[in-house]
Amino acid sequence: MITVKAPGKLYIAGEYAVVETGYPSIIVALDQFVTVEISQSKSYGSIVSKQYREDSVYWRRQGDEMILDNRDNTFNYIISAIHLTEAYAQSLGRSMALYDLRINSDLDSPNGKKYGLGSSAAVTVATVKALCMFYKIPLTKSKLFKLSAIAHLDVQGNGSLGDIAASVYGGWIAYRSFDRAWLAAARMQQSLTDLVDQPWPHLKITQLTPPDNLRLIIGWTGSPASTSHLVDKVAIQKSQQHVTYNQFLHESKKCLEDLIDGFKQGSLAAIQAGIQKNREILQHLADFTKVQIETPTLKKMCDIAVEHSAAAKSSGAGGGDCGIVLIDKNQDIDSMINRWRQNGITRLSLRVHPVIDLDKE
Repeated sequence: MITVKAPGKLYIAGEYAVVETGYPSIIVALDQFVTVEISQSKSYGSIVSKQYREDSVYWRRQGDEMILDNRDNTFNYIISAIHLTEAYAQSLGRSMALYDLRINSDLDSPNGKKYGLGSSAAVTVATVKALCMFYKIPLTKSKLFKLSAIAHLDVQGNGSLGDIAASVYGGWIAYRSFDRAWLAAARMQQSLTDLVDQPWPHLKITQLTPPDNLRLIIGWTGSPASTSHLVDKVAIQKSQQHVTYNQFLHESKKCLEDLIDGFKQGSLAAIQAGIQKNREILQHLADFTKVQIETPTLKKMCDIAVEHSAAAKSSGAGGGDCGIVLIDKNQDIDSMINRWRQNGITRLSLRVHPVIDLDKE
């Protein structure tokens, strides 16, 4: 049996702008995981999730093709990852086999509510990685990212794929998104092997080292949000308010470049200043797009943190889910956490997942 884990993620800064080609963001991988187990089977294959046992999928082979017995399932990202990875395996001359996949996720709350930790990205990465191990395909982080990104895009259709990068690389990363229009055109003209072996325009993933005194604290509002729907709403407004949106992109890029410099300099003060500036930029985006990024509960969470000498903002698309706080690890946080609790905000006991060790590229 092969067992693979992929961590969840949270956006630290650069949300919304990162969906545009080449615009920077900062993301962190967390020590909550999607786990995929794969083992060979004989007569038929299965996909079973510990969280969704009633939606188990059984399948068989017709030649090299995977034939699903149940098309109505909750496993769209897993199915997409399987199809994409098997196409890649076949292009490398691998023979197809039957297998059972078992999935378990830590990325949702015990009662099924989403924390916003990138479960769809993590399950995509874990599935691609497990299948590559199963078919004995050598893998680098770059190839794992590209295969997972394509599979994820085939289902979601939008987004920056930064959550995929965090699940592949681990730790803190600076991420600039690739040209998705180029990818769509290239897929029609190039083989999958050629596609994953070449550089992708504007894609840049860089590991960051946080200052020793930086402490990341995560607050959860208990209200899940749909990233793809919020991104779609902003996309509609950007076409109607082109000049204002371009100003937002310019400000976000400058802010993120300063933030990344703060990491390179090991300056917590510079990083905190960048987080506060990014919060203001996102508030301006929310004002002119009429998209609620910072909900009242997220605002309360951030304001309480600022009163305790921390920097704070919403994480990801906002609209609910999580907020992040960056604070000096020598500062006491008990009072802040108590006030959060009084306002219905839960501190998630999560740590940063270390940089993931794959073969060096």
